[in-house]
Amino acid sequence: MTKNDMVLRIARDMNMHQTDIKRIVQMTLDGIVEALAAKGRLELRNFGVFEVKTRKPRKARNPRTGEEVMVPERRSVTFKGGKFMEDRVNGLAEPVRYDGSDAEPAPDNA
Repeated sequence: MTKNDMVLRIARDMNMHQTDIKRIVQMTLDGIVEALAAKGRLELRNFGVFEVKTRKPRKARNPRTGEEVMVPERRSVTFKGGKFMEDRVNGLAEPVRYDGSDAEPAPDNA
């Protein structure tokens, strides 16, 4: 599934414009990236935890020449799925059907 597939499905299920859903999905993804860049960790309850880990510098070999090269320290993002996600992927939990009953009202910016 691609991001566009997800947008199309949500737009259809929510009876909303694709452009609005695409913007919401992109803003959500951008928010995840910004939180990781700023804090290094993001926990989404009932979904999972994203965390930035630092990998130590190390020696490696160029596979073509066999020459030893140094790989510098780098940061990478890891993800650990939450219990519900693990259970759902393993067929142990039923799909969630969103009906909006637990939605919070939008803040009044007027």
